[in-house]
Amino acid sequence: MAFWWPLLVLGFAFAICRFLLMLIPPNVPSIDVDASDSTLLVSFSISIFMSHACEFALTAVVFVMVTVLDDGNHTKENSFIYIPSKRHTDKVQCYEPATMKYLGYFPALEPHEVQEHVAHARKAQKIWAKSTFKQRRQFLRILLKYILEHQELICEISSRDTGKTMVDASLGEIMTTCEKITWLLSEGERWLRPEYRSCGRSMLHKVAKVEFYPHGVIGAIVSWNYPFHNIFNPMLAAVFSGNGIVIKVSEHSSWSGCFYMRIIQAALAAVGAPENLVDVITGFSETGEALVSSVDKVIFVGSPGVGRMIMKNAAETLTPVTLELGGKDPFIVCDDVDVPHVAQIAVRAALQSSGQNCAGAERFYVHQKIYSSFVDEVVKIVKSVTAGPPLAGKYDMGAICMQEHSERLQSLVNDAQDKGAEIIGRGSVGNIGAGAVDQYFPPTVIVNVNHSMKLLQEEAFGPIMPIMKFNSDEEAVKLANDSKYGLGCAVFSGSQQRAKQIAAQIHCGVAAINDFASTYMCQSLPFGGVKESGFGRFAGIEGLRACCLVKSVVEDRWWPLIKTKIPKPIQYPVADNGFELQESLVEALYGLNVWDRLRALVNVLKILTEQNTHSGSKRRSD
Repeated sequence: MAFWWPLLVLGFAFAICRFLLMLIPPNVPSIDVDASDSTLLVSFSISIFMSHACEFALTAVVFVMVTVLDDGNHTKENSFIYIPSKRHTDKVQCYEPATMKYLGYFPALEPHEVQEHVAHARKAQKIWAKSTFKQRRQFLRILLKYILEHQELICEISSRDTGKTMVDASLGEIMTTCEKITWLLSEGERWLRPEYRSCGRSMLHKVAKVEFYPHGVIGAIVSWNYPFHNIFNPMLAAVFSGNGIVIKVSEHSSWSGCFYMRIIQAALAAVGAPENLVDVITGFSETGEALVSSVDKVIFVGSPGVGRMIMKNAAETLTPVTLELGGKDPFIVCDDVDVPHVAQIAVRAALQSSGQNCAGAERFYVHQKIYSSFVDEVVKIVKSVTAGPPLAGKYDMGAICMQEHSERLQSLVNDAQDKGAEIIGRGSVGNIGAGAVDQYFPPTVIVNVNHSMKLLQEEAFGPIMPIMKFNSDEEAVKLANDSKYGLGCAVFSGSQQRAKQIAAQIHCGVAAINDFASTYMCQSLPFGGVKESGFGRFAGIEGLRACCLVKSVVEDRWWPLIKTKIPKPIQYPVADNGFELQESLVEALYGLNVWDRLRALVNVLKILTEQNTHSGSKRRSD
């Protein structure tokens, strides 16, 4: 006891000191980001637009007097409903999906302009590669501080550009990004430090390790559904691992993406990082193609069709790619669950961000014993959901971001109905302007579905809940695996072991047991899928290291006392007993039992001794 007592006191004192240090706020500077354009860009764009009124008259633009976000802080401006023309490919036109108000435009960069942006990032990266982890952590802390202090602004920008509600934006944009930042702060350096590995039997005198170096400039082509997080997610990993990054934002979320870029630039400037280390570019497919051919690594988030084109273009330069191509995630509900509890999670899994969620649940398989009660509970919840302009009132669900996507969703429902499906519950759509009617799709519950329907085979990306019965766990697994996608799954059971057994048999990249999307909130975990959901991983240790060149290094353990020396029999010219030496050496190192290995070792020593004796005799005779 006398020996342990001082150790206990020291341990307790250490814990107290750590706790007291945690109470001291870190010295993190604030950054000033100009957010004025988030409201004034509308009026600015109108003046530009009006000067080209004759040109745009043929593009079905309807002018009306409306109000820009009036929350008591914004002034009222003239705006108009905007219907973009596909003839104009030199500009990325931006509008609010929830209201169709015009936000402005950004240039669609040409290939040579993209190459210039990448060249600037490459120059900056060579400087940043020498930065310390202390400097990189300070960059992350500055970002985190800004995000925490400006949550409402960030969510409002996302809401205006993509039509999602403020709650959806907070869940999908703010929480996920803050979680990634805090994980990098606590563990990022640890996983980028050299990792020592076992050296094996033949290299006992060596030290083996893996070192991680920046790729150079990473190119990210990201989707529109979570514009803030989809920019910050690859950027954080790239910059923390010493890379530069050029991000091509979707043409459907360029307005928000260019504003979010200001936050990053201000934080980089605050830590003395070189200019152009991170860049956001706008444009269409030609812009993305130019980016793929110019960078050292590509991260793509989007559809399988575009993913194939990315691979094809990357193959020309043998550029490595990570592809996250969406999914058709199954949501399996066993007969031993708490139905009201799981029903709430199921509806959130389907309707989060109006169903425009790559990891959202799109196929619901419910055990026949609880099927009726589960459907009734879900219908009750869905009928209480109202969709509408998220910043114009209290709505549970926002708009569909992409134009004409509502028509595609309706076509999937029509196909299912033609094959026997039945709509048994729908939410409502609130008071919306006539010009934005097509931007909304009511949350829909549909039953009597089967796998012959497109609704259960194609990624819907909308607020639709197709619910199907199953009779056994084996059938649930078979149904879940009957898909060309394989991103994730969610399995619910009163028995955690049962849920784990089912999830283990589903061919996918991520699995949540008795929860939905919890895997993504654990940022130490990699994220990605199989089959047409893509390959490679971002997030987690694997995603962080995927931003690096992995270099294997071997060095002498006791240099210069012990060095590698080639044995005489296998030095050039090779002696007659060279193969005999090798044969015995292999047996000595890898023999299946100790006696065989000892016998082989004796033979190795014998050969070497005879060779040395022969060499000595030869030298004396000479």
